[in-house]
Amino acid sequence: MTDKKPDLTTTAGKIEDLRNRLAESREPMGSEATRAAGEAGISTARQRVEALLDNDSFVETDALARHRVEDYGMGRTKPATDGVVTGYGLIDGRRVTVYSHDSSIFDGQMGEVYAEKILKIYDLAIKTGVPVIAIHDSTGGRLQEGVVTAAMSAKILRKATEASGVVPQISVVAGEVASLAALLVPVSDITVMVKDATMHLTSVSAVTKVTRRVATAKSLGGSDVHSKITNIAHLVAPTDLEAMSTVRDLVGFLPENNRAASPINESSTEPETGDLDTFIPNSDAESYDVREVITRVTDKGLMELSRGYADNIVTGFAHISGRAVGIVANQPSVLAGCLDHAAARKAARFIRVCDSFNIPIVEFVDSPGFYPSEEEEHLGSAAHGAALAFAYAEAQVGKVTVILRRAIGPSYVTMGSKDLGADIVLAWPTAQIALADATTAGEQLSVDVDEYATTTMTPYVATERGLVDIVIEPSQTRTQVLEALRLLERKVVYSIPKKHGNIPF
Repeated sequence: MTDKKPDLTTTAGKIEDLRNRLAESREPMGSEATRAAGEAGISTARQRVEALLDNDSFVETDALARHRVEDYGMGRTKPATDGVVTGYGLIDGRRVTVYSHDSSIFDGQMGEVYAEKILKIYDLAIKTGVPVIAIHDSTGGRLQEGVVTAAMSAKILRKATEASGVVPQISVVAGEVASLAALLVPVSDITVMVKDATMHLTSVSAVTKVTRRVATAKSLGGSDVHSKITNIAHLVAPTDLEAMSTVRDLVGFLPENNRAASPINESSTEPETGDLDTFIPNSDAESYDVREVITRVTDKGLMELSRGYADNIVTGFAHISGRAVGIVANQPSVLAGCLDHAAARKAARFIRVCDSFNIPIVEFVDSPGFYPSEEEEHLGSAAHGAALAFAYAEAQVGKVTVILRRAIGPSYVTMGSKDLGADIVLAWPTAQIALADATTAGEQLSVDVDEYATTTMTPYVATERGLVDIVIEPSQTRTQVLEALRLLERKVVYSIPKKHGNIPF
């Protein structure tokens, strides 16, 4: 506010008053606080929004909102925005809604008005069918406002649940996120976490007191924890502004809502595919990086999600001739491509994200089965494997499977088999498709292992039974997958009426 108050009896004075109020909302804690944050290398909530959106496209809502609490000295401090910047704008010309916590106001803690602003953004997104992007930097609810903040958290969680599967939800963990604020992050479809950010549900002091072991915000929920252990963080960015760039890339793969087609990337390129014919090693004991196959089939490679968590399976988005697809691929260079509980869980969740937003799924299969161990059984590998099968069978988008080498037993079943719901199954001549590996089958059937492998495990046996649609030369993979995707754009599924399935968690 300026020292001289505008004359509110005139139109010019009223306009000046509006400009003064909006200026305050852009720096609610004052210009000195903004300058100090910049010198410390900290981006403001507004700067993060502006970095996320196209230039001059941000339209702010509720910029002049203020809390209504007088108790505990709150009446003396009523900054504009009340601690969260909300509104809508464009990313590469496509509309999105956004809210960004402002940790400079009450440590980003949520109050009733703050929550009302976020609820309005969710309502707006659901009504207009556009994505919600949340930039989290909050330590929970305001104690000064009591249990109402818990109630408002419940309202936001309910609204985010209502939006789930209707519009894409992307979360960015940009600072310290704690207590009730941490509950909202995993509800989103994809989470990007800044390297030095933290997220934990219980307080550091409570964990230290109860466990009698010194805890820190980083040990409870640093980016390594959430990218390598919990899989809550699907991508990690070095800084908050680089996280905004990552979100912009993500939005390029996603439709605006569950009834829209994913955007077409007009700048698609043709990769080199010829060397795929000599790509698979002659020995099953030799591994390879499946990302190299993906690079040769897709336009510009893979935007990989959850790298560092269950790396025996690879998930992410790509374009094939400009069409957005979700990629799920066994990784032979890790655990020989075996599935385990974590890989199954990772793939199942990604498949459900793709199916929610009309993104076809392409699977590359090379797995000898589930990893055999007592620990895996105790971790519920059967339940997680069932969840993977459930997610794939339930998915209604176009589904294309490419069997590169091994598709054995449970891995054959859960990794996009024809009878689980794959629309088109392609196999390379190197494919081995069977109930058990040759050694196991040879021992149990008392037959020659090599003879069993060459007569029973070839893709042609599966083709004779209709379990494989086409056996292709590896160099034809991109062409065949693209033709399948073009066909499946016309796919229609009529579902059995029900509330929802009960996926095994």
